[in-house]
Parts: sequence; C-alpha cells; structure tokens
Amino acid sequence: QVQLTVSGGGLVQAGASLRLSCEVSRRTSSNNGMGWFRQAPGKEREFVATISWNGQSTSYADSVKGRFFISRDNARNTLYLQMNTLQRDDTALYYCAVARGAWAATSASDYRYWGQGTQVTVSE
Repeated sequence: QVQLTVSGGGLVQAGASLRLSCEVSRRTSSNNGMGWFRQAPGKEREFVATISWNGQSTSYADSVKGRFFISRDNARNTLYLQMNTLQRDDTALYYCAVARGAWAATSASDYRYWGQGTQVTVSE
C-alpha cells in the first residue's frame, strides 16, 4: 500500500509564503506524475499543480500561476509545493496525489493514491 504524508500547512497572513511537502512511502512514485489539489469549505476539490515523473513538465491552475511552484526530489520520494504571495482564496485543505501514469495530469480521475491533506489558512 502506498502512503502519502503531507506536511507544511498552517495559518499565515496574506502575502506570506509556505512550502508543502508530500513524502511517498514507496519509490514507485518516481515513475509517476504527481500533483496537488485543494478543497475549500463548501467547494469541490480543484486542481492546483502537477509535475511529470522526471520533473520536466509542469502545469498550474490559472489561479496560482506565477505564485505557486511544484517540484519533486525522486531520491527522497518527496513532492513539494512552494506557495508565495498567499491570498485568502488560497485557504483550503491541500492534498497531494500520485498519478496513474508518468506524465503531468490535471484531472483528479488521473490519480491513484492520495494523501490525507494539510490545512492552509490565509488571513488578512
């Protein structure tokens, strides 16, 4: 069974930065695309960012483009999300996931394994 452990969330003021980490229990993830999703209260889960197995291809939701940056360290089986210039609308539970295939993927249905989520709360 693949386990994803997410950390790095917290309460910050608008304009601050946070870095989320997602450690995967099995090296299998180094052959798979990975991604970040988020879900705000009362809203559906939405795509945030994705990265291919080798880190050479990335894609972002328009709402975070230029502020968030996804990266991975396959030697450490870890995925990262650097979040800069945080806004109140970024408040959500953030999830990481391992894709079924090797490439970056923007649809939740393309993902096989999910982490437990970490809360990010941005205040004014």
